[in-house]
Amino acid sequence: MAGPTGLVVVDKDAGWTSHDVVARCRRIFGQRRVGHAGTLDPDATGVLLLGLGRFTRFLSFLSDLPKAYTAEIVLGTATSTLDASGVVTGTWDMSSVGLAQARAAAATLTGTLQQVPPMVSALKVDGRRLYELARQGVEIERAPRQVTVERFDVEPGPEAGVFAVSVECSTGTYVRSLAADLGGALGGGAHVRHLRRTRVGSFAVDEAHRLEELVPAHVLNPAQALRDLPQVVVGTEMARTVSHGLALDRVSVGAAGSGPWAVLDRRGRLLAVYEATDTDRLVAARVLESA
Repeated sequence: MAGPTGLVVVDKDAGWTSHDVVARCRRIFGQRRVGHAGTLDPDATGVLLLGLGRFTRFLSFLSDLPKAYTAEIVLGTATSTLDASGVVTGTWDMSSVGLAQARAAAATLTGTLQQVPPMVSALKVDGRRLYELARQGVEIERAPRQVTVERFDVEPGPEAGVFAVSVECSTGTYVRSLAADLGGALGGGAHVRHLRRTRVGSFAVDEAHRLEELVPAHVLNPAQALRDLPQVVVGTEMARTVSHGLALDRVSVGAAGSGPWAVLDRRGRLLAVYEATDTDRLVAARVLESA
């Protein structure tokens, strides 16, 4: 029997790789087709979105959703991985740095930034994951990427020289790099610890489940899984058109904005995701259900 199709919102524990979580969910749900909508560092905890069955083909529409994190930034120590798991690569006396200075420095790291991905990231360059090269002691040039940091709030931490931070950012932003950049802006170095992803789009940690808690009832159906996309509902005749992946007229389906759009039937089932063109025609990006 085929396993379920849909989405599960996992609250990942520290020590698990995203691939570990995928493998465990294959066993939990008896479903071979499982994928994630964006990795989460092994030492990090929090929201990880897992697609099951045919919905794995739709995960790209979730991977670009904005993210939110909490973490602690430790001033005065830089590490090889930019987090607490790495080897110390530099130390500074930053005991004189106060909250006001840290907040001012964080403000310079807010908005649209050019950020260089860390060597320990899962980003692929020439077909190789950067972290695989880093494990071999290889460091390569990485082109900076444009990211957006909507919010970088700094509060007192649990001990001197440590600040608690909350970050809201675009996909592709590395909080560990923000921590290192904050240390540099303050005249020294820093690393991140206790990184926790609290939200991906509208999927917050309060609706996430730890792996040992997951049961089939936690699987969101495909329409629920794409709740962050604008949705259009079509009648029976147009649903047949959608099931064959044929183009739609934007005005006829009432598709406002720039898309993409989740196309649902009148029973609330996800049929497909459609994207805009340079004309008033919408084209099928993915088709899930037949009419």
